[in-house]
Amino acid sequence: MKPSRKIDLSAFRPRIERMERRRFLKQGLSLGALSLLSGCTLKDEDAVDRLLFAMSRFNDRVQAALFNPSKLAPTYSEAEVVTPFPFNAYYEEKEAPVINGDDYRLKLSGLVADKRSWTLGELRALPQTSQITRLVCVEGWSAIGQWRGVPFRQFLERVGADTTARHVGVACADKYSTSIDMATALHPQTLLALDFSETKYGYPLRLRIPTKLGFKNPKFIAEIFVTNDNPGGYWEDKGYNWFSGS
Repeated sequence: MKPSRKIDLSAFRPRIERMERRRFLKQGLSLGALSLLSGCTLKDEDAVDRLLFAMSRFNDRVQAALFNPSKLAPTYSEAEVVTPFPFNAYYEEKEAPVINGDDYRLKLSGLVADKRSWTLGELRALPQTSQITRLVCVEGWSAIGQWRGVPFRQFLERVGADTTARHVGVACADKYSTSIDMATALHPQTLLALDFSETKYGYPLRLRIPTKLGFKNPKFIAEIFVTNDNPGGYWEDKGYNWFSGS
């Protein structure tokens, strides 16, 4: 018997990613919107993608309009916390960055009055709160975890962020990025988390947003910036809904 040969899928990766992106976008469309695609063929890929993106952005606007900035996500008991907490990223667990907390500095930029960097010690000196909430992943799973840190609203106000701006963006040490609307940034449960169930999956700082899907909860945060221009994000730029409320 001839030994089996491994198939190199690298040449097909762009096509696979495009198919996955389109599948995700379609899942977010209404039946009426999908009916608009019935006349398209495989040769109409650019037109289909443009329509899917347009409908996705329409969904973003609808979700934003329906978002209640004072409605709280459900909370749970310590007995319900999942251990070990699942690892999830766009890379394998062994590729997660290792950050020296002693050298760590949180960078601030954009529409922020006080742009000085923050050490972990300075962040821990701020008033802290904790929450036990459910993280919901776009892939279909969820897990209850415990997070503790600085209420994000208090931090933004402390550094003089322009809270009338439209967006808050985040850049991470693992080359990940995302952004959220200001209303979500100011939500009472949005947390700049310093301690969490899966500390090794985000140390030393992550953003916990129980009103958003998991991919909007960035880990290994290196920089936070405030802007009126939508900065997108790693998955958002690949077609995922930008608002993505859970």
